[in-house]
Amino acid sequence: MVDTKVDLAGLTLDNPIIPASGTFGYGKEFAEFYDLDLLGSISIKGTTREARYGNPLPRIAECTDGMLNSVGLQNPGLDAVCETELADLSELFHKPVVANISGFSLDEYVACAEAMDKQPNVGIIEVNISCPNVHCGGMSFGVDPASAAEVTAAVKKVTTKPVFMKLTPNVTDIVAIAKACEDAGADGISLINTLLGMRIDLKKRQPVLANKMGGFSGPAIFPVAVRMVYQVSKAVNIPIMGMGGISTTRDVIEMMMAGATAVQVGAANLVNPYACRDLVMGLPGAMATLGIERLTDIIGIAE
Repeated sequence: MVDTKVDLAGLTLDNPIIPASGTFGYGKEFAEFYDLDLLGSISIKGTTREARYGNPLPRIAECTDGMLNSVGLQNPGLDAVCETELADLSELFHKPVVANISGFSLDEYVACAEAMDKQPNVGIIEVNISCPNVHCGGMSFGVDPASAAEVTAAVKKVTTKPVFMKLTPNVTDIVAIAKACEDAGADGISLINTLLGMRIDLKKRQPVLANKMGGFSGPAIFPVAVRMVYQVSKAVNIPIMGMGGISTTRDVIEMMMAGATAVQVGAANLVNPYACRDLVMGLPGAMATLGIERLTDIIGIAE
């Protein structure tokens, strides 16, 4: 017998497997494939205050060992998510979920966090700070320690639930951003978000994506994600949800050895709708093969 339970900022998860925001919809899209209660938790699609159609088409492009997306935070808006999507999910998934929120201003982050704090099935608020700050020339909140700290502190003032700051890897010093979030009161860190990438259509001689550039995800970015999780875990004293290219049980274990308490699985869900189920079911066998009795024993074990 092995123990797959982990403690994530006070929440006990049956296992560390969490579908990543934007790759699992609101859960109901995958409920026809398997019992969602197998999962540790679910990070729902990113929510903004107002409904968003997202970026123009085309906004998906395939790459070797990965994909580009420039969806642009398409979602039905805060009210619809709270009143409909979360309510519907509570009928299918009977554990606390991770509510991913995004914003283009400090006020928008605060409004989303305040609303999510009132939702009974939200256990963690995950704050995506990869969005451009419209009041500061379009620079992402997550590329500057001061801006990252400002968002963290503002969100913490309006919620009693654990707050995880989701960091962009498109920075020079990921540790400085993570430490700024911790110092401002963050309860945890989620990393990494997608890397910035681009493809060009050789016949049309122009970018494949209408938005020209997009977020690169998939197995190709896994080593970058492991490196950043490792660096951040050695610098902060709060838990990490690690993500970026995870597709096998060995990836899960490696990410946890780097310092993650739980992992999020993203692009793999778009290739195989059973990806997260297979990881949950395969994890005990992988642990037994590697002589791991409890997952909590390996968190950050790599030195």
